[in-house]
Amino acid sequence: MREGSLEAPTRHPIEWKSDEFWDRDALDAELERVYDICHGCRRCVSLCDSFPTLFDLVDESDTMEVDGVAKSDYNNVVDQCYLCDLCYMTKCPYVPPHEWNIDFPHLMLRAKSVKFRDEGARLRDRVLTSTDTVFGMTSIPLVDITVNALNRSSGFRKVFESAFGVHREAPVPEFHSKTMRKRVKPMLRELTPTPVGDTTGKVALYATCYGNYNSPHIGEDFVKVFQHNGIHIDIVPKEKCCGMPKLELGDLDAVNALKEANIPILAKLVDEGYDLIAPIPSCVLMYKQELPLMYPDDPDVKKVQKAFFDPFEYLWLRHKGGALNTEFPSAMGDIAYQVACHTRVQNIGLKTRDVLNLIPDTEVTAHERCSGHDGTYAIKQETRDKSIKIARPVARKVDQQEPDHFMSDCPMAATQVAHLADNVDKAEHPMTLLRMAYGL
Repeated sequence: MREGSLEAPTRHPIEWKSDEFWDRDALDAELERVYDICHGCRRCVSLCDSFPTLFDLVDESDTMEVDGVAKSDYNNVVDQCYLCDLCYMTKCPYVPPHEWNIDFPHLMLRAKSVKFRDEGARLRDRVLTSTDTVFGMTSIPLVDITVNALNRSSGFRKVFESAFGVHREAPVPEFHSKTMRKRVKPMLRELTPTPVGDTTGKVALYATCYGNYNSPHIGEDFVKVFQHNGIHIDIVPKEKCCGMPKLELGDLDAVNALKEANIPILAKLVDEGYDLIAPIPSCVLMYKQELPLMYPDDPDVKKVQKAFFDPFEYLWLRHKGGALNTEFPSAMGDIAYQVACHTRVQNIGLKTRDVLNLIPDTEVTAHERCSGHDGTYAIKQETRDKSIKIARPVARKVDQQEPDHFMSDCPMAATQVAHLADNVDKAEHPMTLLRMAYGL
């Protein structure tokens, strides 16, 4: 229970279209107010590096209070926030409806947005967050083979780090010309939807940039598992990036453009009776939380929000209604499960664990610690070491477990932890393990 209120925490809309949102003086005043409260509390010190950065600034100032910190240093704190949302969801006792009304992640988003509008961003960050363009180009046939070979070359990675600022030791994803969309389409077949509870039994899979270009096999797992459970599944006919990378950069105009491209298509699918799912938790969260808070009065955004499900949330709802196939010919043994931050903050519980625990002779141990990856935080030269420090505790927990399998809902988080762990050969998606358990 949170201190100061018996009411459930609420989230206020992001007032990004107001003049005050963009006013630098008003922003600095709010940063000072919130920083002062955080300095007095310090409960979030074990989360991301934003809080240690803030507390060091305060402790090293002349006054040893926030008023001794130069406003020009405020963005040092902002730069370490990658909008995981855990401080709001799991630590802060002063979130609304508390009278202090603290929403640290969305204040950081505001600061990132003002900085982006005033100063822009370096080329590297603009490129890394332009996923539709970059992933599309690097997944052209033969180009994908060349890019993957270069990324495996230590010599190239050293040059790339020096020229572009991507850390030479950070694992980067492979690119595939045979994308998820190409792989999935031949597998699709007509099934008669059976509504169960809040689910229609008819889903459209939003592939996501990472899923489509970097983890295309996951789409095959989704189709096999959902069809095996009598759920009609299609691929979203056309999509752009969800906008989360640009949100983290503070480029709200780009987020708006992506919203305008995606929401009409997704809303039309909902009108046609589809529920919506995606293989990447950050993309699910974008449609469940961030876009609805940016566009609280848009009926299509609300429509999409209501129809969007985490995939294992969806399967668990079907199970509660007696519609999930629980005949599993293969046991999965001991599974270590890193719970991705953007899964945790959806407030749905550990549905991935619950579904996989239905498999006989299978035990899932959940590790609720951040991987420190974010979309780009773990691969940037200046923040790679900090991301490793954040990820070390969960990597140690996984090593101590010595599991038969290691998984995370987020492939990027899974790769980060597997790269650091000694007792893990590879990272797997939970849907892959569920497909294996079904013997499909």
